[in-house]
Amino acid sequence: MLRVISIERDGRAEGNQTVLDHHYFCLIGYGKCVYWADHQKMIMEKGDILIIPPQVDFKWKPIPSVFHSKHIVRFQVDSNCAGLPILACNRPVRLHTGRFGMIYEEIKAMESQWTEKMPYCEIDASATFVKVLVQINRELDKGPVTPIKHRYVEMMKRYIQEHYQGKVTKEVLAEVIRKSPNYTAALFKSVTGRTISEYVHSVRVKAAIYMLAESRLTIAEISEFLGYSDVSYFSRVFKQITGAPPSAYKQDRASDP
Repeated sequence: MLRVISIERDGRAEGNQTVLDHHYFCLIGYGKCVYWADHQKMIMEKGDILIIPPQVDFKWKPIPSVFHSKHIVRFQVDSNCAGLPILACNRPVRLHTGRFGMIYEEIKAMESQWTEKMPYCEIDASATFVKVLVQINRELDKGPVTPIKHRYVEMMKRYIQEHYQGKVTKEVLAEVIRKSPNYTAALFKSVTGRTISEYVHSVRVKAAIYMLAESRLTIAEISEFLGYSDVSYFSRVFKQITGAPPSAYKQDRASDP
């Protein structure tokens, strides 16, 4: 059994040398910092994950003039817990994840519930974090992703960020990286853990959340702007990703002047 002890966001204070009686998980969300763990020096940057098991000494410090943010989850694992090899390691595990977006969103959702002290947040956080560790272990099982594959995926992500209002398919992205459509789709899923369609929907929903809070557009207008011809379909996708309908986000601005 896994139990989350605390969730923190920390980008400034320097960490002194320490040894913990629980697991320590760190995801770098932005910038760079330096960790020393198990006599190794590691320069950590955006997309890097570090998992430090109990009884391993470590410390960290920021890099002067380089801002960074990191997301920390402290958790305990039952001695009888089995199934995930990553939890059986007695040395630090470091990974530059290709699934940053998915993992970052899960951790942010955990942070939000933890900070707001939502009912059952400890149980929810523990269940969500197990899913995060499963994704990380699956990525480790496949072995390291080559730099060129990371570059192809970043090219595709950048294209999606700039063209998400239009139709983005594997054929379109294949032209971006000059590969076959089937290879393109398989590569994207293998590295990110999401299909192209799932990633496009997530980008659109992020934009929708901002527009619902900051604009005066109706839900139908936002749906059309984002490339959905059917507002009902947009609402279903939105609820599937966020857990709430667009109207719930729209209500937050109802009292604005």
